Amino acid sequence: MAAVFEAAFGDLLRVQRETGRAAPLEAGLTGSLASRAQWAAAREVRRLESGLTLLATVGSAAPFIGLFGTVIGIIDAFQGIGRAGSASLAVVAPGIAEALIATAVGLFAAIPATIFYNDFVGRMRGLNDSIQLFAAECEAQLQRLAAAPAEEE
Repeated sequence: MAAVFEAAFGDLLRVQRETGRAAPLEAGLTGSLASRAQWAAAREVRRLESGLTLLATVGSAAPFIGLFGTVIGIIDAFQGIGRAGSASLAVVAPGIAEALIATAVGLFAAIPATIFYNDFVGRMRGLNDSIQLFAAECEAQLQRLAAAPAEEE
């Protein structure tokens, strides 16, 4: 939210220093400063959401990677049966164990990633709402400053 405040009111202070007056603001300048606040709000939300892509990718891809490992393990088990000519536990177990390990690793990565992704998305929605409300409040404050009577010099 500091970035939103700085975008709007930092420019306001700069303009006031340059012009040597505190108020009133021209309507065009007020709109420009309000637009800067909205732009800063959108930029801040994008920055905060940037890490979510990795969590979403891990959460959705890891089970498929685990499934791929499972398929490879089962293929290995069947090849072991073919080489040995029998389906004894000693022949099948290594391939099945490999398959289960691959499944477990995929789930081990996907479950926490999905939980954290959902948690962060929920928090981001609330934070996005707060940032948007703050930007709207900055805009309203700028409009109040624009409507304020000029100070006597």
